[in-house]
Amino acid sequence: MTQGNIGAWQKSVGDALAPGEVLVEIETDKAQMDFEFQDDGYLAKILLDAGAKDIAVGTPIGVYVEDEADVAAFKDFTIDDAGGVPKPPKTEEQKEEEEYEAEKAEKAEKEAEASKETASPAPSSQSSAPAAPTPPSSRIFASPMAKTIALEKGIKLSEIKGSGPGGRIIKRDVENWTPPAAPAAKAAPAKGAAPAAAAAAGSAYTDIPLTNMRKTIASRLTQSKNTSPDYIVSSTVSVSKLLKLRAALNASSDGTYKLSINDLLVKALAVANTKVPQVNSQWLESEGVIRQFTNVDVSVAVATPTGLITPVVKNANLKGLAEISKEIKALGKKAKDGKLAPEEYQGGTVTISNLGMNHAVSFFTAIINPPQAAILAVGTTERKAIEDVDSEAGFVFDDVVTLTTSFDHRVVDGAVGGEWVKALKQVVENPIEMLL
Repeated sequence: MTQGNIGAWQKSVGDALAPGEVLVEIETDKAQMDFEFQDDGYLAKILLDAGAKDIAVGTPIGVYVEDEADVAAFKDFTIDDAGGVPKPPKTEEQKEEEEYEAEKAEKAEKEAEASKETASPAPSSQSSAPAAPTPPSSRIFASPMAKTIALEKGIKLSEIKGSGPGGRIIKRDVENWTPPAAPAAKAAPAKGAAPAAAAAAGSAYTDIPLTNMRKTIASRLTQSKNTSPDYIVSSTVSVSKLLKLRAALNASSDGTYKLSINDLLVKALAVANTKVPQVNSQWLESEGVIRQFTNVDVSVAVATPTGLITPVVKNANLKGLAEISKEIKALGKKAKDGKLAPEEYQGGTVTISNLGMNHAVSFFTAIINPPQAAILAVGTTERKAIEDVDSEAGFVFDDVVTLTTSFDHRVVDGAVGGEWVKALKQVVENPIEMLL
């Protein structure tokens, strides 16, 4: 976290403060957090009101005093008196603009020097020929970052129109560039046909402001697709026994728990990672290691009104189904209410994303959650006819689901990924194994 927004203040100026009391709400990129006070004292001044946006970490937001009598002394105290609001870090666009201005100034200086060196007295003849026009420059102006991205993607800078100062090509121009579509053949109008109606002058649209959470999602998923060389493995798995086990356990629970298919799949995923521990790893290039974990912490994708978040069921390999189910429900509610603590959604050694509740989704692929090495995508349960030579009809109906896993090839080789999928399929089709 580098910046956040100020939510509602729970205390007013002059109020007594005690350790553990909520002073103010802070909106991070993932949740609305309660900032708990850690000392005894009195709130003497609020420097930043509720609703203040993009406040850098370390910015003073209030003043407290130990003695109530000192509160009045800070009546006219301002944030400038406390050191002011630090400037936010420069954006890539601002950095690129500064680079452009520096390049432009350097170019102007060189041209001025060259002009001085080539200057000479005007000839006395009145019939001197006019100077030849200066040929247009073929140089393409682009920021260093734009050049790097274009080189990585194999894009010619000459094909990109710059949106930076002076038409300079900047980072976003390269990232948003799409190849030009081939010109469509124009069909001759039918004889006597009326000309097509002119296109509407403008289209109606709504601009939706980017939230901190949406920016973080965009940043992390772009990082994943740009850095993780992933491959996809898919398998159709029978869940008939899993459904029967779920029904039997729920029937005997006396209402103390209600297991979902996702609860059982989280446990099955944890068992598979225990059997093939190479998948239960993270790629940590900065440390020069692949870190393999003994505990399986499963990140569970949860859709919220503000975006996707992945609360973590820690030590899922050591927990029973009822405990996993209870924890997933509690974390899911906190996620949708924006009340997750950082330790509840950070970390994780593998992720599960289940769109099977939407019965229209039979199959999909999911983007790896870096630095994890794998993510499991779960489709809906379908009833299909399966060949069975022992059956009088030659087939039987079975409940199946398509499980699709994305692996980071830097960590998990293809053969290992196949071994993991085999282990997961075995546990799901023989769910008694997850109870052992």
